[in-house]
Amino acid sequence: MNVDLNPIGYVSSPYKNKRDAPRQGRLTDTKAEILIDEQYIPALFRIEEKEHLFVLCWFDRSDRTVLRATPPHNPVEHGVFATRSPNRPNPISLSLVDVIDIQGGRIRVRGLDALDGTPVLDIKPYSPEIDCPE
Repeated sequence: MNVDLNPIGYVSSPYKNKRDAPRQGRLTDTKAEILIDEQYIPALFRIEEKEHLFVLCWFDRSDRTVLRATPPHNPVEHGVFATRSPNRPNPISLSLVDVIDIQGGRIRVRGLDALDGTPVLDIKPYSPEIDCPE
């Protein structure tokens, strides 16, 4: 089976290399931009109604051979599927971001830990009714 993914845009971020990025974007006030490719701008219709978005990125500079990691808050080794490590077989990131501003195909957000130039795979709206289990 072959899975084809095409970026819908790219991240413009102050984080230029891995050591610049925070452990979790949600823990910072750093602002970044998601630059949507022109062909996908119609898919942003009514996105300005959302305060929070899930952004899925392809962490293209991650190590895809890593299967175990030690989380910084827990000194016990885990399988990467039990962590949020960016190093994993398929380095798809999931970030919950706050929307600051939207202008055309430029979405300014807070809470994104992606490096500058990271491909964006998809954007989905945050829904407290669905995304917050009791």
